[in-house]
Amino acid sequence: MDTPVPPRPSEPRQRRRDRHGRGMRGPIAPPQVPLSVTRADAFIDLVYDSRDRLERRWPQLSDVDFLVLDVPGSGPDEGPDAGGDEETVPLGRSLPAAGPHRDRIVIYRRPVEIRTKSRDERALLVHEVVVEQVAELLGLAPESVDPRYGQD
Repeated sequence: MDTPVPPRPSEPRQRRRDRHGRGMRGPIAPPQVPLSVTRADAFIDLVYDSRDRLERRWPQLSDVDFLVLDVPGSGPDEGPDAGGDEETVPLGRSLPAAGPHRDRIVIYRRPVEIRTKSRDERALLVHEVVVEQVAELLGLAPESVDPRYGQD
């Protein structure tokens, strides 16, 4: 005689712990926590913070594109005047408007990161580089772009 087989549950039962008893595996931190922000994203935030600080004093910077590249010569900064004869690695570059492109300021992430040890040092250096490039683009001295330039 056949005995009826009990139906299997449609949903698998929830596992509360892995088989070694260490608990559930998952992400270390949720996406909204700063731990999950990449170094590149944090660097871009520093550049945009500097831009926003300067834009309050120089409204014409709203017409300037700010770009972050990893290293020199790896993107829209290439061109006939790329400055390949420099002995040191540049930290940033200003590019005047040409053709369909607006004025651009390019900041190089890796050279800046290599020269700094902490986030505070990096923030100061990024701001100095942004001020220098804005000054070059506007044809002014860095001290006139940001009176606190060089005082930190």
